[in-house]
Amino acid sequence: MSISQTITDFVTLAIQAGGWMELDRLYLQNRVLAMIGEESLETISPTVVEKTSLELLDELVDQAIKNEIIQQGSVGLEIFEAQLMDFLTPPPSVVNALFAQHYEKDPMDATNYFYKLSKENDYIKTRAIAKNIVFPAETEYGQLEITINLSRPEKDPKEIAAARQASQLNYPKCLLCMENEGYKGRANYPARTNHRIIRMNLDGESWGFQYSPYAYYNEHSIILSEEHRPMVISKDTFRRLTRIIEVLPHYFVGSNADLPIVGGSILTHDHYQAGRHVFPMEKAEIEQYFELNDFPLMNAGVVKWPMSVIRLQSPNSEDLVEAATLILEKWRNYSDEEVSIRAFSEDGTSHHTITPIARRKGHLFEMDLVLRDNNVSDEHPDGIFHPHKEVQHIKKENIGLIEVMGLAVLPPRLNDELQEVEKYLLNKENHIADYHKYWANQMKEVYSFNESNTKEIVQKEVGKIFARVLADAGVYKRTSEGQAAFKRFIDSL
Repeated sequence: MSISQTITDFVTLAIQAGGWMELDRLYLQNRVLAMIGEESLETISPTVVEKTSLELLDELVDQAIKNEIIQQGSVGLEIFEAQLMDFLTPPPSVVNALFAQHYEKDPMDATNYFYKLSKENDYIKTRAIAKNIVFPAETEYGQLEITINLSRPEKDPKEIAAARQASQLNYPKCLLCMENEGYKGRANYPARTNHRIIRMNLDGESWGFQYSPYAYYNEHSIILSEEHRPMVISKDTFRRLTRIIEVLPHYFVGSNADLPIVGGSILTHDHYQAGRHVFPMEKAEIEQYFELNDFPLMNAGVVKWPMSVIRLQSPNSEDLVEAATLILEKWRNYSDEEVSIRAFSEDGTSHHTITPIARRKGHLFEMDLVLRDNNVSDEHPDGIFHPHKEVQHIKKENIGLIEVMGLAVLPPRLNDELQEVEKYLLNKENHIADYHKYWANQMKEVYSFNESNTKEIVQKEVGKIFARVLADAGVYKRTSEGQAAFKRFIDSL
């Protein structure tokens, strides 16, 4: 295909996206022409576009590299690609208006529109996400989901050096601020020219709805406060979560906890994560019901899950908010020394919070409340209820919202390391990491390995370790002592 055809087709897609009209064609073609370093264009009549937006983007970038406008692998390449894809992205006012038009038909129609746009304009990095290694793992808690995260691009040494030299600006304040919309990016900050945010009004407050560029599950989205303020779990949190599932009833929504160790990676900006995915925890059943005296119409129970989860169900969203608030306030002040649960340090530091997840089940509102405790000890300096030392060869990072629900996000190092473990198990030449050897030798005692079964066994055992990671993060262990302690807390409600 000639570069003139590529430009013509690219501009056709830009017009179809709704931000431009046919009258803008010559203007757009000349803008793209200049960006990629070409000086003239053959006149080609627009036809049905056979190629995807990403294929056309690649052709334009290749031409720009040939014309020495941009260098392959350079810091500016991501910025350049986002600026090209900005042509395929209507301005924020238009995106919001189109979202509203679709929403009038059906909320799912609106999210389908916005999700498709965010993939086609390369804001959601679909090709990078496809590199992730994903596999299921059967455990006593059902089928957990394991992801080895290979989607975030590795930075080369030149990029790291350039980022260090770059001025440390405080704009945008963080990756979740609304000021990211349309931001060019820089050496130490991602390009966001093609980024759009849907505005939401939650009880009179301005919030934004966007998709995650490096999604871990289907329609992985972020709902963020317009105000840059720290994460806080409160009655307002529970009310907002129920409002969000009223606005987007086909999505779940949850919040990371608001304390270090048990919280997510960004505690400085109030936000929630949502999406269209059924996580393993949602499939887990209530194994023991109990009554909340003040809420006679509510189902309440303990979920069969390695972490300590209370599930509430009610047709009345305000009852759900009030019950969740009662449990949060009780948990924030609750201690049980018999099982190392302490609400406060001697200096008054608070250690208890909740990871909440809300969803719709027909006419019912459902909320899971995961009890969290971020105390440390001499034996467990990383956290008493954090992955313990013996499982950190697989997972040592914080257990945030996504892991809590049963989807492991494991570090990229495991891609190569697990291959070396497999070689070790097959008695081949290998470079197994020392910290995997004890685990590998344990597997050798249990299994007979051959070429056809080794990968499957290793993946199954990784799943068991992830279940153990979640059990480590559970405040009430699934022992008779732990469950008796859990009952003491529930009786206090």
